[in-house]
Amino acid sequence: MPRIIPLVLPLSVLLASIMTFGNLAENYEFAAMKSSGISLQRAMRVLIIFIFVLSIVAFWFANNVIPYAEFKFVNFRKNIAQAKPAMAIAEGQFNDVGFYNIKVNKKSGENGNHLTGVTIHEKPNSMGENKTVIKSKTGELISSEKSSILQLVLNDGYYYQDVTPKKYEDRAKLPFIKGKFKKQIINIDLAELNKVDDSKESIAGTNAMLNVNELRYTLDSLNKNLDNEIVSFSENINQRVGIRRGPQNVNKQIKKKPLPNNLLSLYSNKDQVDILKMAGSNITSNIYSIDTTQKDLKDKQREINKHLNALYEKFVIAFACFLMFFIGAPLGAIIRKGGLGLPIVFAVLIFITFHFINTFGKRLSQEGGMSPFLGSWMSSFILSPLAVLLTYRATNDNGLINFDAITTPISQLFQKISERFFPAQKQE
Repeated sequence: MPRIIPLVLPLSVLLASIMTFGNLAENYEFAAMKSSGISLQRAMRVLIIFIFVLSIVAFWFANNVIPYAEFKFVNFRKNIAQAKPAMAIAEGQFNDVGFYNIKVNKKSGENGNHLTGVTIHEKPNSMGENKTVIKSKTGELISSEKSSILQLVLNDGYYYQDVTPKKYEDRAKLPFIKGKFKKQIINIDLAELNKVDDSKESIAGTNAMLNVNELRYTLDSLNKNLDNEIVSFSENINQRVGIRRGPQNVNKQIKKKPLPNNLLSLYSNKDQVDILKMAGSNITSNIYSIDTTQKDLKDKQREINKHLNALYEKFVIAFACFLMFFIGAPLGAIIRKGGLGLPIVFAVLIFITFHFINTFGKRLSQEGGMSPFLGSWMSSFILSPLAVLLTYRATNDNGLINFDAITTPISQLFQKISERFFPAQKQE
């Protein structure tokens, strides 16, 4: 439930603001206020203070309650996996159980321990590659509350395993191993997943489980780790390609001893073939190493972006309450409609726009398309001018749209056309 608060709270503020001020405007309460010398800003003053307090509460909730609830949720889910392992596996989707991702088409039996259509992926290795896939027709989960070992018995199945050859030129062939089995038992150790002690809970978590201070500490560690890995890989790749001296030393060596245009001409034909083969093998090896490291660095940068989004999101929630109030309150005063009709339509349209832009910005920033700060605050930056415009127009008693500014030029255009093509009618 705490997860949906950041989604529901801004919408609630927006809808309540439109309904309240729309109802006041519809019943001419604002007209009575203004005739008494009370401006719209003065009428909103107490509510602004309330929204300010609500924003502080929203930030506290996002910084403390939501991470604690997420932490409890993950621990509780892990605890279920041991007592009722079948509950940790949902039908038709991959489920994270131990070191495996398990998918079953159907569960049966009294406790759901009998499985049909089992597909298992071993979790990716350090290189990020999933190399082993196991498929079986049926399976059975066997567990005991006294033991932390979960046994998965598979019947009538196959397993597929990708093989990485030592020679880089053979990796393009994508070799693999395929095997068949009548019965196979997989032991899954759940001890580390289910250590849930109220006084000492040690399951660390995702970015959703961390508050602002913990996120900053984690981000500092992640950035240092990424920088160290980049420096280490740069030094390693430079040594592999033979870059050990600066350009000035190389230029001095070339000046001392001029080299021929074709260095291969210094060797025999056999040696030239060996040198070219060795160079090709080194190039293939370096390209593979660069591609693998680049993928690993992108994954680490993506993890950093997710943590940054989680950090900024806690502040966005607080600001969203302010933003939705300054959109909803003047909009209600302008449209002059209360109740559950037109205000709901406006509130849903505005909030869907806010939520879509917010989701789009976060997803794009996670993939490196923009900075995490801009991705998290994009929806607020885009809708803030709307809040300023609506507040300005409501303060000056202007409508939502000035139709005269649209219809007057059109009517003048038609009048000029009629005067030009029908001069007789003008004289009459």
